[in-house]
Amino acid sequence: MKKTVVVVEDDAGLREQLVQILETAPDIKCLGAFRSGEEALPQILEKRPDVVLMDIKLPGMSGIQCVAEVKKLVPDMQIIMVTIYEDSERIFRALKAGANGYLVKSGPPEQLLESIRDVHKGGAPMSSPIARKVVKHFHLIGPSVTETENLSPREREVLDLLGQGFIYKEIADKLNIGAETVRTYVKNICQKMHVRGRIEAVAKHRAEFP
Repeated sequence: MKKTVVVVEDDAGLREQLVQILETAPDIKCLGAFRSGEEALPQILEKRPDVVLMDIKLPGMSGIQCVAEVKKLVPDMQIIMVTIYEDSERIFRALKAGANGYLVKSGPPEQLLESIRDVHKGGAPMSSPIARKVVKHFHLIGPSVTETENLSPREREVLDLLGQGFIYKEIADKLNIGAETVRTYVKNICQKMHVRGRIEAVAKHRAEFP
């Protein structure tokens, strides 16, 4: 079954370019492309795509605000920010709003397609410069011993595997448990480590064990 995608991008040229990239993949289907959060939000809620590609700087409602609204109504929606911005403030605002991945627009088309496949399977795709900023942030603030000590042995095992780049299904297979059980473990890990998602959890883990 094809992975369905919605694009939210205000620049007409870039919006069309993203749609064209999606159309080159036999396993991906674009359900629509929209120029604003206000235009996209009701369509996202109606169409329920597997993945949303979201720009940050949009007219009216920002991409970050749109992410927060979508996540409030559909918490499991997978959203990848696709933007020119690499500054730490925007990165962390997007991640705290609930973004599942963060890519810069200068990346190659195949990276975009692989990121859609990755996030659909439970991954957390990030462009290399973004990943370095996230890890550096947690190196600077340092991990909380209390938070990591609160993890159960199984939760530590799941976090270790996430840190190694395994996706939910692969972790489930390795641990001989269901994918939904892995999702439950990740949810508990995020709560105990006081982070908003698996990206921040893995970054904290890497800061503690570089």
